[in-house]
Amino acid sequence: MMSNELIWKFFKFGVVGFTGLLVDFGITWLLKERWKLNAYLASSTGFTCAVINNFLLNRIWTFENHDPEVAVQFGKFAVVSAVGLVLNNSIIYLLKERFGFNFYVAKLVATAVVLLWNFWANMQFTFR
Repeated sequence: MMSNELIWKFFKFGVVGFTGLLVDFGITWLLKERWKLNAYLASSTGFTCAVINNFLLNRIWTFENHDPEVAVQFGKFAVVSAVGLVLNNSIIYLLKERFGFNFYVAKLVATAVVLLWNFWANMQFTFR
């Protein structure tokens, strides 16, 4: 049975993730469409800004963590995020290319799996 505290943390983690999505897409759009930067550079910058945003909000709000080793903790968060990105792309590839799923259905499944991975890994590894 899940505790109310765990459910609340998961909810907050989802809210933070949504803000990260807005940061990622907003910065990507600004850099690519308005400033005419390379699409991959714009996307990478958006992703990086979202990781920083999510780290700070999750540290302060979701997990209420005050570990003084912020740089080490951010490194752990970045590793978890990178593994999540690899999982995301791998699941999309597997479902779309191997099993013929629609891209967006595959992306939806991948997003759900990665959300669970990121929450668990950050709770157990990053913000423990």
